[in-house]
Amino acid sequence: MSTLVIALHGTRRPSGAIFAEGLRDAVSAELPGVDVQLGFVDIHDELLATTVQRLDSSVIVPTFLAAGYHVAHDVAEAVRLSDGRAVATDHVGPDLVDAIHDRLVELGAPGDAVILAAIGSKRPGATAEVHATAAHLSTLIGQPVHPGFIFASQPSLEQAATTLRALGHSRITVATHALLPGRYQHHIAALGLPASHPIGLHPRLVSAIASRYRSTTGDRVMATAARTTRRLDPL
Repeated sequence: MSTLVIALHGTRRPSGAIFAEGLRDAVSAELPGVDVQLGFVDIHDELLATTVQRLDSSVIVPTFLAAGYHVAHDVAEAVRLSDGRAVATDHVGPDLVDAIHDRLVELGAPGDAVILAAIGSKRPGATAEVHATAAHLSTLIGQPVHPGFIFASQPSLEQAATTLRALGHSRITVATHALLPGRYQHHIAALGLPASHPIGLHPRLVSAIASRYRSTTGDRVMATAARTTRRLDPL
């Protein structure tokens, strides 16, 4: 049975380590009998490519909200260096709009407009994903949702707030587009607006990881069975 490797960015914060271990435990409970390991694309001494090279067979689930550099480069490189022993699923971000919505609901009424505060990326595809998430979240809450970025992308958080105020919105809240607390939070706090918590150990995150693993391992088992059947077929 393939090992499930939860691919994460990595952090030096103790809270980040607690989150990672808690996520591994939650996914393990969802997938009894499956070896679940953590793989980090930055910060840590052992990075993802090294982690998968010591495994006989693994499925990497990129636990990122958008397909930025780490998904497009680090995860892909880990698969390439595995000599066929690792495959990667799609990243989990598209499944987590409901989780962002739930955290916003926990904050209370969303006011008359929302800023979706995202880290940002130099990759246009990742930025487009955040815009799509904002549109989906707007549909869920029935209020305007404008993305605002902390690094690399435009508009900035401040620009998003200025635009919404210019449109007549005075009760603006912030939906946090992140998995866990980090250095970005002081940028959000500087807006002086109510802000939701990061996604954290939300059930949607756990189910997104588990379902990607199940889908991938099921496909691989079926492909193996099909190849075996073809070899045994006398025709």
